[in-house]
Amino acid sequence: MGSFIIRPARTADVAAIMGMAEPLVDQRVLVPKEAVAYYEAIQEFVVAEAQDGSLIGFGALHVMWKDLAEVRTLATDSRWRGHGVGSGLLKELTTRAHTLGVSRVFCLTFEVEFFTRHGFGIMDDQAAVDPDVYTELLRSPDEGVAEFLDLARVKPNTLGNTRMILQL
Repeated sequence: MGSFIIRPARTADVAAIMGMAEPLVDQRVLVPKEAVAYYEAIQEFVVAEAQDGSLIGFGALHVMWKDLAEVRTLATDSRWRGHGVGSGLLKELTTRAHTLGVSRVFCLTFEVEFFTRHGFGIMDDQAAVDPDVYTELLRSPDEGVAEFLDLARVKPNTLGNTRMILQL
């Protein structure tokens, strides 16, 4: 495998991101999203690009509150797994979180071992969210927020994944 760079995503990357996401959506590893959702959130995404210009991974950071953000839709092309792509993307996303002033980053994942290696711990409950913040977050129409809060409007823990959190 060659080298790669991590860069901000561009609108021209959406088709490749969706193509890479499709098999993971089919396997119920990622939540399905319409193209419009990717375009609306493009500024949250970073991508890993191989030397030949092809996209080999992507991920997003979604800020939920002054001190809380979520790593979303983190995935690596299967041919590049084990070559540091996921780690590079996660490092960039947590660096962005820190730069934005966020002190805690969470994820909903099946890749518990990967996130544990990067300092994330499994959340026992939602105690990480202050009751006043929880009340404010209830006002969000975002389904990722709803899933994090285990709200009735989404199936509890929709994909059966694990809630993990990292203190920056």
